Amino acid sequence: MISLWAETALLPSGWAQGVRIDIVEGRIARVTPDAAPEGMRLGLVLPAPANAHSHAFQRAMAGMTESRGPNPTDSFWTWRQLMFRFLDRLDPDQIEAIAAFVQMEMLEAGYACNVEFHYLHHAPGGVPYADLAETSARIAAAAAETGIGLTLLPVQYQFGGLDRRGLGPGQIRFGNNPDRFARLHAGAGRALAGLADARLGVAPHSLRAVAPEDLPALRALAGGAPFHMHLAEQLAEVSEVEAALGARPVDWVLDNMQPGADCCFIHCTQMTPRETEGLARSGAIAGLCPITEASLGDGIFDGLRWFGAGGRIAIGSDSNIRIALAEELRSLDYSQRLRDHSRAALATESQSTGRRLFEAACTGGAQAAGRDCGAIAPGLWADLLALDMGQIDLCDKAGDMALDTWIFAGDDRMVSDVFAAGRHVVRQGRHIARDAIAARYRAAMARLKETA
Repeated sequence: MISLWAETALLPSGWAQGVRIDIVEGRIARVTPDAAPEGMRLGLVLPAPANAHSHAFQRAMAGMTESRGPNPTDSFWTWRQLMFRFLDRLDPDQIEAIAAFVQMEMLEAGYACNVEFHYLHHAPGGVPYADLAETSARIAAAAAETGIGLTLLPVQYQFGGLDRRGLGPGQIRFGNNPDRFARLHAGAGRALAGLADARLGVAPHSLRAVAPEDLPALRALAGGAPFHMHLAEQLAEVSEVEAALGARPVDWVLDNMQPGADCCFIHCTQMTPRETEGLARSGAIAGLCPITEASLGDGIFDGLRWFGAGGRIAIGSDSNIRIALAEELRSLDYSQRLRDHSRAALATESQSTGRRLFEAACTGGAQAAGRDCGAIAPGLWADLLALDMGQIDLCDKAGDMALDTWIFAGDDRMVSDVFAAGRHVVRQGRHIARDAIAARYRAAMARLKETA
């Protein structure tokens, strides 16, 4: 048994003082407020959320796509062409090294679980590896090294568009027909066998990349486990779906898929008010990635209307251009303020902005990851983060004000410790294997530069 003692902790019932947390086999066994100091002493302890959407390999592109190309209206679609050219050089060793570095940065930012939307399956040129799930196994190996919780979502990606054209040179590494994808998915499950708290789900990439008639079989393959899909991210995507299927993406999903709690739809930045309210009431999660959505010019998610309709959110780092939990939450709220000329847009009468956003990310992240986490309560995985109350901006702050200070005035340096299923992987702000993981990442980047 591991025992922690927190000066302050955020429990399902609210803030509590002097909280002892007993952990047995990675799960929280007991939570005792007003306890005498015993065990490892920490400052302010919070549930650590899941990072609900990541493409790990894109971390290695950070900073490489900020110059304008020959097209005077650079967009998501021009960025995507750069991404396709970049990924065509990655080998399995590099994929594993990059994934480990990404997962380490997630942990240091305060996330305890990585939901990896994994579509880089095959060798350059689209030739399958001898083990169809080779690269899925590399994501799992990275998680074994970093200690992060993992929900792996192998991605089905069959077509280059709704006209069912073949995959282009950049996309060919992603592609599978339904039969081969089912075999790949089974192999990914075997790759996770050694990770006690890992989950396996399914992710059709988007309505553009799979046949609509294949979606029921893909959801059945998930068997109630997490089922994620990009949805309504870009204006051109909305137009393409409407032209091919006769309905806007969210309308089509609501009319044809019966979305529910197993579903997480990523981005959802191009929704009408009616679509927003309908999808929110379905019980599905909106997987939001505010930093990436801003970087790619996706648009602004209608958070006020979504929350007003009872919707749930999860937070992800997507392209991993910057992995910063507090900044994702801050960016989400600031986007609402900028659009509506308001302040504290997502606060309520009973909850500060930071408290509402953080608890929503914890609860929705647990649902999106299919993981027993999201709160400090018995029976759940011990996914915990601690803030360093010695940080100057946190001095004399307590409760919601301390949480707001981290999210709106602080950064990752305020995160002192992180536990993932009871594994103490971040100590005094550093991952326990940072030096070795960073060295492998540097070597992988050096080899990429040589092959450019």
